[in-house]
Amino acid sequence: MDHDGPRDAPPLLLIHGSGASGASWGPVVPALAARHHVIRVDLPGCGQSPPAASYDVRAQADRVAALLDELALSAVTVVGHSSGGYVATALAERRPDLVGSLALVGTGPRLDALSPQPAVLRALLAPPFGPLLWRRRSDAMIRKAIGATFAAPAAIPPGMVADLRNTTYRAFRTVLRENTAYLAERSVPERLAVLGRPLLVVFGTADPRWDPASARLYDAVPDARIEMLPGVGHMPMLEAPEPTGRLLLDFAAPRAGTATAGPA
Repeated sequence: MDHDGPRDAPPLLLIHGSGASGASWGPVVPALAARHHVIRVDLPGCGQSPPAASYDVRAQADRVAALLDELALSAVTVVGHSSGGYVATALAERRPDLVGSLALVGTGPRLDALSPQPAVLRALLAPPFGPLLWRRRSDAMIRKAIGATFAAPAAIPPGMVADLRNTTYRAFRTVLRENTAYLAERSVPERLAVLGRPLLVVFGTADPRWDPASARLYDAVPDARIEMLPGVGHMPMLEAPEPTGRLLLDFAAPRAGTATAGPA
């Protein structure tokens, strides 16, 4: 877990997507930390976190809840990128006291919104050759896989590449399978519509992983705010860090005074 910004500032939790790590948020952290206590977690089996017995979305949410309990925080602004949005949603479902508002960045709303995946990702993930390629990944191959989710070239934090090296093939495949199971049960908009939490959805208009038009499915959530970033792909915090940071700051600002410390 990484902390940036003053500890007494309103807390803002950042949850990364499948196989990534807290390092994936690096470009937007300085702007966010100017006004918030920014908390970045590495989910089980990713980055600096060890593998776990279960990668079930709810189990991951429970681990995040335990971290927030340790910090004695509640009503936090929680931001999830891609499948990190599923963990954020599950956290709000299971521990609504911990989540004051939700921001989802590039989070696919339901299974039929998934686009055909880039060739390099299919090669790394599909058996029987996926496990062999995974073990032999070079930094250049990792960068190519990350870049395949961009709409245009963008800088990739070195720490993100190093952290991806620590993610095993088994952990990554299992996370993807559990994400699919979570979406198959019920779509994200359906889950959020009954939670009554303020919601910001940020999507790139050129996202190659999820159909950008599917962002409108979040209209089913009362008072949801949907922001489309022109010419941006699946990783707005890397491809368009300044506008992404501004959107998150603007969204969190009205709630900056509502996050509270829990019992000591």
